[in-house]
Amino acid sequence: MHTPTPPIVSRIRGMLIFFMIALVVSGATAFPVYSELNWLLSGDKSYQGPGHDWLMQVWQGVRDAQHTYPFLFYGFDWLAFAHLVIAMIFIGPYRDPVRNKWVIDWAMLACVSVLPLALIAGPIRGIPWYHIIVDCCFGIFGLIPLSLLRRWIRQLEVSQSIQTHGTGKAIGGRAL
Repeated sequence: MHTPTPPIVSRIRGMLIFFMIALVVSGATAFPVYSELNWLLSGDKSYQGPGHDWLMQVWQGVRDAQHTYPFLFYGFDWLAFAHLVIAMIFIGPYRDPVRNKWVIDWAMLACVSVLPLALIAGPIRGIPWYHIIVDCCFGIFGLIPLSLLRRWIRQLEVSQSIQTHGTGKAIGGRAL
């Protein structure tokens, strides 16, 4: 007999799918960087909005590298692949959120780690401050769904404890 999935598990799984899709889409955009920038900045209807000068400088670098050192784009391939692999780690919490809650904590640490990387490496590499702030926002905004997931998984853990032990007072020595 099939037992229905509790609503909180459906909510956790939905948010995990959203987060995984966001990682996959983010990573997939690294594969065609040359084509994307060419499309965005070439022709009569090229992008003219904020950051245009910076994007033109990036496009020149990408175009020159493509023609002279195309092997450098192998690094973009690995960047994209890393996003896909990171998305796959969330299969664990999808299958068993309580047992794999450590993945959410790890991901939150990774999001926080974006900040020092962007703030240190960005200026060293000559990245404009507004772009560094955008990069930092990816880490900060990633914390929002992860914080929700963490809270929901704790709620699920308490409800499972109540069903199993008849109490929700403490799990793992911590009061919840």
